[in-house]
Amino acid sequence: MSFNAYLSFNGNCAEAFAFYAKTLNGKINAMMTHRETPAAEQTPPEWQDKIIHACMTLNGTDLMGGDVPPQMYQPMTGFSVNIVMPTAAEAERVFAALSQDGTVHMPMEETFWAERFGMATDRFGVPWMVNCFKTDPSAGNCQ
Repeated sequence: MSFNAYLSFNGNCAEAFAFYAKTLNGKINAMMTHRETPAAEQTPPEWQDKIIHACMTLNGTDLMGGDVPPQMYQPMTGFSVNIVMPTAAEAERVFAALSQDGTVHMPMEETFWAERFGMATDRFGVPWMVNCFKTDPSAGNCQ
């Protein structure tokens, strides 16, 4: 069994995925517009070039998403995409990029379980938790 996040965007999925690919060193595997699908006939002209499905691979894990029609879009709440970075320096870099023009909920800092941890919602509305776990097994982290 495997799990991955599928993120719903308000018309800016292509921009978000390009940003994530650059920031997180990901590889975009798919980026399909409505125009490229059989659903194009039922899609309004202004929505033809919006993304119906995107998929990228980040260090062996898939992140997926798409643009949700305006009448169905709801801001993302009730979860966070948790990303575990191998070093404190990488955690700091990624957190700075994700939080730029977004909202910081918890600044990047040391916690009892992590060398570095921070929470932010990025400019695309995606909530993130950035972790760099302590190597001490008594810290209780799940790697």
